[in-house]
Amino acid sequence: MEVVRLLMIRRSFLLLLLLPVLGAAGTLLQTYIVQLHPHEGGSEAVSASGSRLGWHRSFLERSVAWEQEKRPSSRLLYSYHTVFDGFAAQLADAEAAALRALPGVASVRADRRVELHTTYSYRFLGLNFCPAGAWARSGYGRGTIVGVLDTGVWPESPSFDDRGMPPVPVRWTGVCQGGERFNVSNCNRKLIGARFYSKGHRANYPTNPSEAVSLLEYVSPRDAHGHGTHTASTAAGAAVAGASVLGAGAGEARGVAPGAHVAAYKVCWFNGCYSSDILAGMDDAVRDGVDVLSLSLGGFPIPLFEDSIAIGSFRATARGVSVVCAAGNNGPARSSVANEAPWVLTVGAATLDRRFPAYVRLGNGRVLYGESMFPGEIGLKKGGKELELVYAVGGTRESEYCLKGALDKAAVAGKMVVCDRGITGRADKGEAVKEAGGAAMILANTEVNRQEDSIDVHVLPATLVGYKEAVELKKYISSARRPVARIVFGGTRIGRARAPAVALFSARGPSLTNPSVLKPDVIAPGVNIIAAWPGNLGPSGLEGDARRSNFSVLSGTSMAAPHVSGIAALIRSAHPSWSPAMVRSAIMTSADITDRQGKAIMDGDGGRADVFAMGAGHVNPARAVDPGLVYDIQPGDYVTHLCTLGYTHMEIFKITHTGVNCSALLQKNRGFSLNYPSIAVAFKNGAKSAVLRRTVTNVGTPNSAYTVQVAAPPGVKVSVAPTTLSFAEFGEQRSFRVTVEAPSPPAAKDCAEGYLVWKQSGGQGKHVVRSPIAVAWVVE
Repeated sequence: MEVVRLLMIRRSFLLLLLLPVLGAAGTLLQTYIVQLHPHEGGSEAVSASGSRLGWHRSFLERSVAWEQEKRPSSRLLYSYHTVFDGFAAQLADAEAAALRALPGVASVRADRRVELHTTYSYRFLGLNFCPAGAWARSGYGRGTIVGVLDTGVWPESPSFDDRGMPPVPVRWTGVCQGGERFNVSNCNRKLIGARFYSKGHRANYPTNPSEAVSLLEYVSPRDAHGHGTHTASTAAGAAVAGASVLGAGAGEARGVAPGAHVAAYKVCWFNGCYSSDILAGMDDAVRDGVDVLSLSLGGFPIPLFEDSIAIGSFRATARGVSVVCAAGNNGPARSSVANEAPWVLTVGAATLDRRFPAYVRLGNGRVLYGESMFPGEIGLKKGGKELELVYAVGGTRESEYCLKGALDKAAVAGKMVVCDRGITGRADKGEAVKEAGGAAMILANTEVNRQEDSIDVHVLPATLVGYKEAVELKKYISSARRPVARIVFGGTRIGRARAPAVALFSARGPSLTNPSVLKPDVIAPGVNIIAAWPGNLGPSGLEGDARRSNFSVLSGTSMAAPHVSGIAALIRSAHPSWSPAMVRSAIMTSADITDRQGKAIMDGDGGRADVFAMGAGHVNPARAVDPGLVYDIQPGDYVTHLCTLGYTHMEIFKITHTGVNCSALLQKNRGFSLNYPSIAVAFKNGAKSAVLRRTVTNVGTPNSAYTVQVAAPPGVKVSVAPTTLSFAEFGEQRSFRVTVEAPSPPAAKDCAEGYLVWKQSGGQGKHVVRSPIAVAWVVE
């Protein structure tokens, strides 16, 4: 009976998602986010209405007609009042237009959907039990709270065990929200809070009832997809001995900040994440008392005044919350980086030096390198059964990509099928081959994927080969009378590959909306990351996968962001009074620009990684908790920065909820430049020089001095004054001026890069504070 009841709940929830939302006279409704102007009668209106919620409802009463016996306020989905002033509601186009015309309404915009962009990674980051290390200096992140906005959490995972955890911080005001298969007993001293937000998703989901929908969704904070469980445990998961993915990648799993508390905010469902739900989650999280907000979601770059994540994170930052966001997976395209707001910490993805080799031994004796996490039997490590190779059976594009139903069962039965990447998920292709009777699969990168090697826990013997190997493989198939191959699984290998390197898919700069700030800020492990996994899903993430594992492997900037969220938690624990800007500065200026072999970090598309791929470099937690100097930024400085970019009064209000006169502000702050830890200069319309001012705060030892070292970008002259900074006391500030001169851009280039370093001098010279320099020439 309980199973039947749960299925009925799920079906009811999904039917709500599938039903068209109609207003009066059958008018189709959609969700709008309405921003209000509190300085235009807002306080009086709130008092007259009795509450902020009543004030929000009053706008609907004035713009929406009654529907039979339903009040217009029944259209309200969310009432925001912490990171955003306004509400979300279901409206017809005409009603949205009527709202825009009301006094006190700043903007009305349609809801927007965004996408969801470990046993070893903590060791790769240098986190260990050394008394002088980041864990020891920060108490493993104890006392900090990491809020994760994602697909929810699987509370029974051993990564959320609270043994050894301190009590819940007294400042915490969050809740453990009940729902399907989730109640207050699922929270503990590790997982201290959980909420879910589905109103925006229900209102926005397409109305086609024939579209196939999974019933494996929980109307509660419980995670049905794995992404949220994976990211939360990466940031702050507890220690779990003997962790592995069905035997692969075995070791002890730990989050980056294993002593920190976790709060889960489920804002993403089977069809993505909607801005109205995300804003509601951020609104609650900041009010609940989180120290760090981790968002592994986003999309393509859009103007800041239209970006709900940028808007919500501004107020979160102003309230002292560090916001960490994924850069996105749209690389290596230029200017593809998302979550570009200068008040968030934007994270790209990098590789580890851990590999899972699965070689393809061809019938002609050639061996092609591939990777896989198929947990094959021991015999497969010596070489599986030799099988006949087939590719594009039927000669259709659908069969090349191994789409479900496109494979001729008679042609693939008992054979090793080659499938091109693209259109469907990598693991889905393996399932399609298995369902068609294939015995094994080789997943072949296309030219777009190049040598990128994100692996999966496939449901049949399978391996992924790079584009170069794929070309050779297909040439062999087309030329051999009876092409055959076998897959040889090589287990887990550590330390044999150069790493870190920027992942091919990691989004790149320069920023489209704000080229004067270098994005992404840093890179962190994001390829083949092993972390916690829900108990309702097989490790492949496929519904038909009956295997179960407490851990699985995922790749993406979604995996990189929670690594940095964990580092931010460590820094907040070690330095609780630091602002979000100081935390970000510590992470950026301490980052590495060389790999584990001491060579330049490489790019996933070949060659040396530039600053638009890796930002300041690869995170280094041990140095980040003790950076020596930091660049601080006050919330008001961001407002001035937006004025320098030419944003209008209303655009700045939409972002910051602050009314501003840019002319007066810029007159007062002549020569203003944002005190960002990196230096980005965009020369426009023939400009040849720029002067920037920076201020650093001493968070290291008193009576210390730093000397500047500059490596100017090619063709660019960079001078710094003064060249030495002396600090008598802890917390003391010193300013310097950077002059960048470029008579003309380098031949055939529109950008160049270098760096500026403040190096501690004397016997205490352990601190090196590094800032990348990016110079771009822009023609408008």
